[in-house]
Amino acid sequence: MSGRLCFAGLHAKVFILTKFTDLGLSAPLLQAVTAEGYDTPTPIQAQAIPAVMTGGDLLGIAQTGTGKTAAFALPILHRLTAEGNHIKTPRGSCRALILSPTRELASQIAESFRVYGKFLNLSVATVFGGVSSGPQIKALQRGVDIVVATPGRLIDHLMSRSVRLDQVEIFVLDEADQMLDMGFILPIRRIVKTLPAVRQNLFFSATMPREIEGLAGELLTDPVKVAVTPVASTAERVAQQVIFVPAGLKRALLADLLTDEKMGFGRTLVFARTKHGADKVVRFLEAAGIVAAAIHGNKSQAQRERALAAFRDGACKVLVATDIAARGIDVDAVTHVINFDLPNVPESYVHRIGRTARAGATGMAISFCDRDERSFLRDIEKLIRQKVPELQRLLPEGTPVTVEEPREERRDRGARPHGRPQGRPQGRPQGNRPGRGHGGGHGGGHGEGQRAEGRPEGRPEGQRRPERRPDAPRADAVRSDAPRPERREERGDDTMGGVGFMKPHRQGPKPHGKPQGKPHGHKPRGDRPQGERPQGERSQGERHASNTNRPGEARASQGGDQPRRRKVG
Repeated sequence: MSGRLCFAGLHAKVFILTKFTDLGLSAPLLQAVTAEGYDTPTPIQAQAIPAVMTGGDLLGIAQTGTGKTAAFALPILHRLTAEGNHIKTPRGSCRALILSPTRELASQIAESFRVYGKFLNLSVATVFGGVSSGPQIKALQRGVDIVVATPGRLIDHLMSRSVRLDQVEIFVLDEADQMLDMGFILPIRRIVKTLPAVRQNLFFSATMPREIEGLAGELLTDPVKVAVTPVASTAERVAQQVIFVPAGLKRALLADLLTDEKMGFGRTLVFARTKHGADKVVRFLEAAGIVAAAIHGNKSQAQRERALAAFRDGACKVLVATDIAARGIDVDAVTHVINFDLPNVPESYVHRIGRTARAGATGMAISFCDRDERSFLRDIEKLIRQKVPELQRLLPEGTPVTVEEPREERRDRGARPHGRPQGRPQGRPQGNRPGRGHGGGHGGGHGEGQRAEGRPEGRPEGQRRPERRPDAPRADAVRSDAPRPERREERGDDTMGGVGFMKPHRQGPKPHGKPQGKPHGHKPRGDRPQGERPQGERSQGERHASNTNRPGEARASQGGDQPRRRKVG
C-alpha cells in the first residue's frame, strides 16, 4: 500500500485551508455549516475534505474529538449531490455505507449527515442491533442514499436479503482500531466481499497497530494518508491527575469529589471497567443524593438513549459508562472525565479522556489507581510519553470502606460437595449404606473394621452385624456356612426385626428379575439410610420377601447347595 502522507504541523501550513469556503463545497453544504456556527475547519477536515472530493482513497489517523465525522460527511454529501451524480438509489440498496463499532457512534454519525445535509434531498438510515429490525427493513427496501450501520445487524440483513451492497459508491470504515478490539475484523471482511470492486474507500483510525495496517493494505488503493496528531497522544487541553486510593474507598472518594464545590464539577463522565461495576457505582451515588445514570452493553437501546438524552439536557450531571462509550459519546461541555477503574489497554485511556476538552474547550481527567492498577498506570504513562501528576486527596474520618465479598465465601455458601464422602461419621449405624465397599451388596468390603470402631458404645448387640472372626474369610463372596443366615433363621424368615440385617434376597434368588451378578446395594432406596430405620420398619426388598408365597426359597439360599456368587469389584 503506497500513498501520499500529509501532516498538520509547522512545515505543512501550505496545506491547511483556513475557511470552509476555501474547500470547494457546494452552496447547500456551506449554508448548513454556517448555520451550525462553523467557520474554520480543523486540521483533519482541511486535509481530508479536498482529498475525498477528488474520489481517491484516504487513510486518516486522528484521535477522537478532532472533527473526523465532518471530515468524511461533508465530502460524501458533496459527491452524492454533484452535478451529473445525483441519481435515484435503487430499491434495496444504498450509495454510501459507513460502518461504526457502536450504536451510539452510529446514531451520532447519522445525525451529523442529517444536519449537514438538511438542505439536500438525501435519505439517511441507521442499522444496528438492540431495536426492532422491521423499520430498518422497510427503509432499506425503499432504497437509501446513506446507511450507517454496525457490522452485526448489517450481516443479518444481508443474510435475509433485505439489502444488497452492489451499488455502494463510497465505503467508510470509522474507528477501525476499535473494530479490531471488538472482534469485528472477520465480519468486516465478510461485508467487503459483497461490495463492488470499483468504489471509494475511506479508512479512519485513532491508532495504527500492525493488524490495522494489514487491513488498510487490503482495502485501500494508493491512499492519501492524513495524520494530524501523533498516534496515541492525549489532548493538550486536558489536565491529567491521578489519585492513589485503595479499591474499597473508590466509591466514597468519587462521591466526595462530586460534592466538592471547589472542584467545579459540571457534566462528568465516569468510566468503569465492567457493566456490573458501573451499576454499583450508580447505586452508591444515588444513595449519596447524586443523580447518576449508567450506560453499557446490558442496557437496552431505549435505556441508553434516555441516559444520553438526560446527560445532554443536564437532567443528569454524572454518566457512568464502560469503554463501549469511550468513542461513542459526543456530548459538548463535558468538564471532567473520571477513570474509576484504570483501563488495562493503554489506548483506551486516550479515548476516554478525549471525551472532554472538545471543540477548543479545556477539561480535566482524574484517575483512581489502587495497588493492583499500578502496572496499568505505568503502561499508560509509557504510551503518552509523560508522567501523570499525583493529586493528594484526604477523605473525612469515619468514611466506610466498601469491601467486596470474597469469591471463596460465595462459593462455599451453597456449594454441593463433589464426590462421595470419605469415611463415615462417628456414631452412624453399621448397616447405614450397604454394599459401598468392593464386596458390592454382600455386606462385606474393605473398611469393615472402621465401621465397627465408629459405633457408639452400649448399643444392643442385636442391632449390628456380628464381627468377622480373624480366621474367617472376607465377605467379598457369600459362603454357605456364614453365620448371618443362621441368626436370621432364629429370628424368623419373614419378620426381619433386627435393624442391622441385610436384605433377604442378597444371598438367594434376586426378586424383581434383576441380574444375578449385579449388586443391589449401591444406591439405597428412599431418602433415609437403611441403618437409621426405626424398629420394625422394612425396606422395599424386605416387604417383597415377606409377601412372597414361597418362603422356602429364602431358606434354601442358606444351604450349602447354593453356588458361590461371583465377586463384584
